[in-house]
Amino acid sequence: MAGRLLSIGECMVELMQAEGGLLRKGFAGDTFNTAYYARQYLPADWSVDYFSAVGTDMISDEMLAFMEGHGIGTGHVARIEGRSPGLYMIHLKDGERSFSYWRSVSAAKLLARDGDRLRAAIEASGIIVFSGITLAIVQPEDVDTLLAELRRAKAAGKHVVFDPNIRPRLWDDAERMRATITDGARAATLVMPSLDDETTHFGDASLEETIARYRALGVENLVVKDGEKGATLIFGDERSHVPSAEVRTIVDTTSAGDSFNGAFLARLATGANPQDAARLAADAAAAVIQHHGALVARDKLPKG
Repeated sequence: MAGRLLSIGECMVELMQAEGGLLRKGFAGDTFNTAYYARQYLPADWSVDYFSAVGTDMISDEMLAFMEGHGIGTGHVARIEGRSPGLYMIHLKDGERSFSYWRSVSAAKLLARDGDRLRAAIEASGIIVFSGITLAIVQPEDVDTLLAELRRAKAAGKHVVFDPNIRPRLWDDAERMRATITDGARAATLVMPSLDDETTHFGDASLEETIARYRALGVENLVVKDGEKGATLIFGDERSHVPSAEVRTIVDTTSAGDSFNGAFLARLATGANPQDAARLAADAAAAVIQHHGALVARDKLPKG
């Protein structure tokens, strides 16, 4: 059955290493990456849309054209005069990445300013995806608007998916970060955290503590990602574990979790059980980290 997935957040200009010390320009961002990989695995009769804001400048035009060229709808992307997309650069060392960011005038910070536009986009969608980065970059006075609409979607029976994706440098206060991430989880029907983030920033001593903390918030479904150890799946009363896929050479770990999320949601949405969806997602993530950049071409991904 056809459906519509809406991903909410910030797409940025990406600068990545290329041959000869040059930089290659791309477009990426956690929830956009998830939308991109979901699009690769969803049938053609499914729609994938992005909800964000960009400027009215040339690079914003290029970004929207890029989205549309990869089958991602831009009808819910606002244009804001005087703003522009954020930019980040990937730094690699032995396959592990770090980033430098420039996003002071990012239009995406204002994505939740128009509550009516946000509500209309969510109401038109069956699956809504957001992240801790989404919550971090949105203007503080608009976070309540965003969370209220997500809670409303959850109450209406929609699938609301949250990746905490904890990035402390985006927050002005650690307590506010943890409180807002917690509120984001309460608004979701499926939470997809990374265990290393949870142990580092919430102080969880084990996988069991992470699971217990989210279940205590009323989260019924969990996919806890743990790198090379695989993923633990909690769906209602059923618990299972799916191992990671074999990786010969790690080139760039950018978008490992995002690609897992996108492939997983695509397969789950089209009728696969959580275990089969996670197996495809693990294969997709393994393929992605063997290539440079956040977005890997479809012909380099497992068919699934």
